[in-house]
Amino acid sequence: MEINKTFKSMNISAKKRDQGGLCSRLKTNSVTTPTIAIQFMRISFIYILLTAATLNMLMAFDLKAQDMNTETIRLELHQENLLTAIRKIEKQSSLRFFFRSSDIEAVKPLNFSSGPRTIRQTLTEILKGSGLTFRQVDQTILIEKKSQQQKNQIEGKITGTDGLPIPYATIALRKTNESDILKTVSTDSLGNYKFDLPENGDYLLDISAIGMQKKTVSITIINQETTILEDIMLSDQAGNLKEVTVIGKKAFIEQKIDKTVINVGSLISNNGANALEVLEKSPGVVVDGNGTISFKGKPGVTIFLDGKPTYLSGANLANYLKSIPASLLEQIELMDNPPAKFDAAGDAGIINITTKKTKTAGFNGSVAANYSQAHYGQTSESVNLNYRVNKINLFSSASYALKQDFRQFGETREYFDKQGLLRNVFEVNAHMKPVSNSGNLKIGMDYYHSPKTTWGIIFTGSLSPRKETFTGETWLLNQNRGLDSIIYAKNTGKAHFNNGGVNLNYSHQFDSLGRSITFDLDGLTYSSTNKQRFFNQSFDAVGNPGHTQIITDNLPTSIQIYSAKTDYTRPLKGKARIDAGLKTSYIETDNQANYFNEINGESITDPNFTNHFLYKENINAGYLNFNTSFRRFALQTGLRVENTNSKGHQIGNEIRADSSFTKSYTNLFPTAYLSYKLDSAGRHLLILSFGRRIRRPFYQDLNPFVTIIDKYSYFSGNPFLKPQFSNALKASYSYKSLLTASLHYMKTKDLQNEVIRQDGDIFIDGVGNIGTAKYIGASLTLSLSPYPWWMTNTYMQVFNTSFKGRLFDTFLDESRTMGEINMTNIFTLPKGWGMELSGFYVSKRSVAQFINNGTGQLNAGIQKKVLENKGTISFNVRDILKTYNNNGITTNIPNATEAFRNRYNSQSFTLAFNYSFGSSGNKKSKRETGSADIEKARIKQ
Repeated sequence: MEINKTFKSMNISAKKRDQGGLCSRLKTNSVTTPTIAIQFMRISFIYILLTAATLNMLMAFDLKAQDMNTETIRLELHQENLLTAIRKIEKQSSLRFFFRSSDIEAVKPLNFSSGPRTIRQTLTEILKGSGLTFRQVDQTILIEKKSQQQKNQIEGKITGTDGLPIPYATIALRKTNESDILKTVSTDSLGNYKFDLPENGDYLLDISAIGMQKKTVSITIINQETTILEDIMLSDQAGNLKEVTVIGKKAFIEQKIDKTVINVGSLISNNGANALEVLEKSPGVVVDGNGTISFKGKPGVTIFLDGKPTYLSGANLANYLKSIPASLLEQIELMDNPPAKFDAAGDAGIINITTKKTKTAGFNGSVAANYSQAHYGQTSESVNLNYRVNKINLFSSASYALKQDFRQFGETREYFDKQGLLRNVFEVNAHMKPVSNSGNLKIGMDYYHSPKTTWGIIFTGSLSPRKETFTGETWLLNQNRGLDSIIYAKNTGKAHFNNGGVNLNYSHQFDSLGRSITFDLDGLTYSSTNKQRFFNQSFDAVGNPGHTQIITDNLPTSIQIYSAKTDYTRPLKGKARIDAGLKTSYIETDNQANYFNEINGESITDPNFTNHFLYKENINAGYLNFNTSFRRFALQTGLRVENTNSKGHQIGNEIRADSSFTKSYTNLFPTAYLSYKLDSAGRHLLILSFGRRIRRPFYQDLNPFVTIIDKYSYFSGNPFLKPQFSNALKASYSYKSLLTASLHYMKTKDLQNEVIRQDGDIFIDGVGNIGTAKYIGASLTLSLSPYPWWMTNTYMQVFNTSFKGRLFDTFLDESRTMGEINMTNIFTLPKGWGMELSGFYVSKRSVAQFINNGTGQLNAGIQKKVLENKGTISFNVRDILKTYNNNGITTNIPNATEAFRNRYNSQSFTLAFNYSFGSSGNKKSKRETGSADIEKARIKQ
C-alpha cells in the first residue's frame, strides 16, 4: 500500500526525487550539527536503562542451557516400562520428552541400573533393540520410530583443540577406497552431527571447517544400530596463518534452491550502514534516485521485513530502510520466483530482510554504535535482547538513528515548437538537506505451551520525524538561450511518519513426522503528517523583483490494516508433502491534501488542489502446494487463487463533484519447480522454474486529484490503473556452492510505470499502464576461496529490457541491454584482524520513459576482534572514489526533452563498535512471520 504521493509534493520532477525524502525539496531553519565527540557518545539513554534493568531482573534466574550430551542422571529400572523411565529422567532434568504413546507402549519392560551417565548415554542403552531413535530439539527430546530403510546410524561431535564445539562444520561420507560422496551433513550450533548409513561396511568421514585443517576418519559398522563416535578434534590451519581461528564463519552469499541468501554481518563495510545501503550492495539489486528498487533488471520487487511486507514504496520505502541500522540485520533473502505459499504480489520477486534473532537459551544480546562522517555527521545505535528460560522466550530490539543527508540536484528542460525549433529552456540547480531522527522498537514473547504447541505475540513500532530544507534557483531562458527570468525558491517542511503493529501467532505440531498448522492475526496502523511551505520569488533578467508566490499545505494520512492467515503442512508417503493455506486482509486508507495560498499574510484555501481521497480494499486468497522427490528428481508445484475487491472515493469540494470507482477481480497464479541432480551426490544440479505474479496499483496512485510538486511540476493519480501480470521462466545450473549460472525470461502485460506528460510548460508526473515489457537475461554467481584466508564472491548479470505500448499521444518502443558486476573480497588475517574490498558497477539502463546513466561504488574496510572475540571495532569507507550518482534523461515527451542530475553524500567514513554477550545453548526459532504479508508493500509515505 502506498502512503501518499503527496509526500513527494516538494519533488521537482520524476527523476530528481529525493532518494529517501519523506517531504522532498524543502527548507527549514538550519540544523546545528553536534560535534563528532558528542554524536559518537550519544547512545540513547533509554536503551542504556533498558539494558541495565533487564540485566538486573534476569540475572536472578538460572540461565544454564540443558544439553543431553553433558547433563548427567542416575536411573534404576526393575521390570518397568519405558514411560516410567522417561518420567524418572524428566524429574532429574528440565528437558521434556515428546513421543507417540503407541511407540513406547510396544517396548518390553526394562531392567536397568547405572551410576551417573549423560542422558544421551542412558537413552542409547535403554532404547537399544527397540526400533526407536531420539534427538534433541531445543529443550525437547523427540523419541520416534526409525525409518524402515534405516539400519545403522552414527553420531558424534566436532570440536577444536580447545574443546569448544565447531558449528557448521561439513562431514562428507564415502565408502573406503571410493571417491563418490554418499551424503553430506553439517554440524549444528553445538557441533553435533548425526546421519544414517545405508549398510554395514567400511566408511570414511571427510571433515572440514573454514579456518581449520581437514581431517579424514575411518569407521567400520558391523550390525550395530547406533554408533556414537568419540569427539573429533580439528586443528587450526597450518602455515603462516596458524593464528587464524575462524570457526564456521558464514559466507557472504549462500545459494539455495529457491533463493539467494546474503549474510549481512560478513561485510565489514556494512558496519555503520543502514538497510538501504546494505540492500544496494546485494547482487542483482539496483536502487535508483527515487529509491525505487529493481531486482535482476526488473522493477516491481516487493520488500519484506522479517517475513512481513513493509507496506512502503519508492522514496518512502527508502526513508524507512534508511532508519534501520545494519547492526539489526541478519540476512537478505533474494527470491525471483517465490512459491505459491507467498502472496502473488511483486512481479519482480520478493526481497526478505531478516533481523537478528537470538535463539539460544538464557540471557543474550548485542549492542552496536557508530559514527559516520559524510557531507554531515550521522550516528546510529541499536540493542538486541533475548531471554529464554523454561517455557518463556522474551525478545526485543531497539534502534535510534540520526541521518543528515545532502543532495545536489540539477535539471534541464528544453521546449520546442511544432516545427522542432527551440522555444525556451528551463534550468534548475538546487541543494537539499533532509534531517531525520528515527527510532524503531520490537518487543515479543513466545510461550511454549508444550513441545507441540507455541503461542506468540509481537509488538512493533517506529517514529520518524523529519525536516528538510530546499534552496534553489530556476533559470528561464529564451529561444536564443538568453536569460529571461530567474525564480528563487526557499522551501521548508516538517513531517512525521509513525507506525505500530501487533501480531498474534500460534503453531502446533501434530506429530514428529512434520504435520503442523499455524495461525496469524495482524493489526497495523500507519499515520503521517506533512506540513510544507513553498516560497518562490521571481526576478527579471536585470534583477528587478517580480511576482512572489507563497503556498502552504497540510497532508495528513492514516492507514489501517487487518489480516489473518493459516498454513497447514502434511507429509505424505515417501518423500512427498503438501502445504495449504488461507488468507484474508482488509485495508482502509484516508488521504487528505489541504493547500493554501498565502496572500497578504492570510491563508486562503485553494480548491484546485485541496482534496480528500478514501480507499478500501479486501483480498481473499488460498493456495495448495505439492512437493516430492524421486531418485535424482525433485518437483514442487503450486496454485494460488486471489480475489480482490476495492473501492475508491474522491470527496468533492465547491468546484469539483464527488467521484468513485469499484473494482473486483479473481486470478490464478501457478508455480512450478523441477530439479535434477546430474550426479548422485548432487554436486551438479539443474533447476527449472515458472511462476505467474501480479502487481496491484499503489493506493495513492489511484487518487485522481492533482498535487503540487513545484511551480512547473505536478503529480496526478489515475483511477483507471489496471493491475499488471507477469509470467517468468528461469533455468539454472549450479556446481556445489561455488557456481550458479541462470537464464531468465519474463513478460509483463499492462505494465505500470511512472510516466511524464506535458500540459503547456508544466510536466505532470503519474503512473500509467503503457503496454508490455520483456526481460531476457543471464546471471552468474561465483563463490571461491583461493586461499584459506581469502573469500571472494562475484555476481554478474546481463539483461535486455524492452518496452512497447501507447504512451499518451505517442508510441513507446524502447529497448536497451544493461549489465552489472558486483564483487566482494573478504580477507581473514591473524590475531583477529580482517579486511574487505568490495564494489559494484551498473551500466546505462532504461525503464520505460527513463534512461539512467551507469554508476558504481568502491568500498573498503578493516576490523579487529576485541574482548575475547565478543566485540569488533571497525573502520570503513564507502564510495571511495565518489562515483555514485543518479543521472539520466526522460524520453517520449512531445515537443520537449528533459535531463536530470543527482549527486548524494554517498562517500562516508565510519567508525563502528559491536559487542555480543550472553550464554549459548540449543536453538529454537521464534515466529517472525505474520498474516499481513503483502499489504505493507503498497504504502507510500
